Amino acid sequence: MKLHIIAVGKWRECPERALWQEYCKRLSWECSLKEVEVKQTLPADKLKIKEAELLLAAVPQNTAIIALDEHGKELTSPKFAEMIQNFQLNGRDVAFLIGGASGHGEAVLKAAERKLSLGAMTWPHMLVRAMLSEQIYRAHAILAGHPYHRG
Repeated sequence: MKLHIIAVGKWRECPERALWQEYCKRLSWECSLKEVEVKQTLPADKLKIKEAELLLAAVPQNTAIIALDEHGKELTSPKFAEMIQNFQLNGRDVAFLIGGASGHGEAVLKAAERKLSLGAMTWPHMLVRAMLSEQIYRAHAILAGHPYHRG
């Protein structure tokens, strides 16, 4: 199974990046990060459209799309693991799309098989990558029966 995190914005060396790298190296699943960025200044509505185009263009064919969205469904860690397992059992790779500061464009929300929220609070977009990688690792541990997740 391949997992793709596709995100708006580029990060530099920072603690969040080190966390992302640490959790991803623990996985037996392949986990990659693709960053996209709009280089021009645009009004928020046009920026969301352009970001959506870039995000969707970065998704490999036949890959399930999960949009991280504030209006998405909140899952417990075991339910998140179950969701990933279902994709794995169906032989599907998964792309998690993280939008820009203004959220996702309509095209991403329409293309997404699922919309996932990491909670009602607002998180910095760079931190979301690390939080998502931790939850992916936790799902991996749950499915493997590893004691990392103690429920």
